[in-house]
Amino acid sequence: MPFNPFEVKVKPVSEQFENWCALYPKPYNKYEVNPFTKTRIILMNGTEFEAQWFKHNFARHCGDNQLRRELSLLRYMEQQQQKKIACLKPRNESILEHTLSYEQLAVELTATVAQSEPDCYVKAALDFALLEDFDHLYRYANLMDLETGDKAERIIGRYTEIMPGRPTVSHHRWQGDNVRRAMARSAALTTKLHAMTLTAAEQQTMNYYMNVVNLYPSDAGRRMYQEIALVEEEHVTQYESLLDTSMTWLENLVMHEYGECYLYYSCYVSEIDPYVKCIWDECLHQEIAHLQYAADLLQRYEGKDYHALVGDGTFPELLILRSNVDYVRGILKDTVQMTSVEEDYYNVNTLPEDSQFYFVQRMLNSDEASIPTHATVHTAICRHGHDYRFECAPNPIPELRNRKIDNTTVGRVPLDIPTSGFTCNITKHSN
Repeated sequence: MPFNPFEVKVKPVSEQFENWCALYPKPYNKYEVNPFTKTRIILMNGTEFEAQWFKHNFARHCGDNQLRRELSLLRYMEQQQQKKIACLKPRNESILEHTLSYEQLAVELTATVAQSEPDCYVKAALDFALLEDFDHLYRYANLMDLETGDKAERIIGRYTEIMPGRPTVSHHRWQGDNVRRAMARSAALTTKLHAMTLTAAEQQTMNYYMNVVNLYPSDAGRRMYQEIALVEEEHVTQYESLLDTSMTWLENLVMHEYGECYLYYSCYVSEIDPYVKCIWDECLHQEIAHLQYAADLLQRYEGKDYHALVGDGTFPELLILRSNVDYVRGILKDTVQMTSVEEDYYNVNTLPEDSQFYFVQRMLNSDEASIPTHATVHTAICRHGHDYRFECAPNPIPELRNRKIDNTTVGRVPLDIPTSGFTCNITKHSN
């Protein structure tokens, strides 16, 4: 059923303060919770984090103290929402257990969004990063198997496969090669929402890894979080560079609030946990008030109407997280040898030896034994005789099927692997 947040009557923002009892929810049971409930919680925690820091940066670039007071009220309300959502995570869930849910979110969110993305260029960016987050899930799963003997498939509920993607060693590129072309103001509303959502989600992952790297109890884990956090920096660079740069701060404010409403409604519609569903409903109605407040600010300060940004305001197709095994396998089969050069994607087989990609590889990865993500899998293989996987079928890339050897060449050096390139939802293209 169509939903338009501008047509919903809600309490004013100034009446939305919650007391301490309301702000501290009952955490989920990590042994019983549905994996997609956890991923929705992580997604919305990251969305609220983005809302916070966007408004802080807005305030730091604004000289009007009355407008800054308006922003501070919205920001405080967002903080209350974030605190409630963050505390749904239970105390007994470890850093690594939580990390697996982060990577499951990255895989399933990216794959779900990519399949409905109308812009071929943006879809290529989604598919490109998808294989890297997919490989991170495999690396962390092997760390868990090595350190605790616990199986990651329990945590992710067998919705997402655990096997090598584009190997993490291949993710390290010249940072400038992660910058993409910004979308035009005329881009579809769906495309804008996708880019904003992935920026917030990947930023949250990056920040989480940055903050837990020094808290992890083993050196192997600390090293892995260091390495993968740097890849997440690449992903955030990619996604944020896709965003429309022509919007004013207040236009961006309206888009942020609209995006939050869109995601809360998507979570509400798809949530199966009754308790968490109620929280999504509460946050949705709070967020609708924020959106209407932001639209009023846009009108008062810039004389602009929100319709120019979001049309009549009715949500496009909702974002419903789901399992995407077949889709991920297809992207792995077709694009595993791809890397990026400046704003575009190329088969690594076509890169000259003096390319910046190989320069970074020589600087960071000349000693393969010291690459943290691969050292961990190598240790797991030495201890158990094979790596840890959860596969529905053999890996679609023959070079990645051997469970007794951790591949460090796929996506990194020229190989005879059929690579057809990225596929649009309308037409097909490749470089």
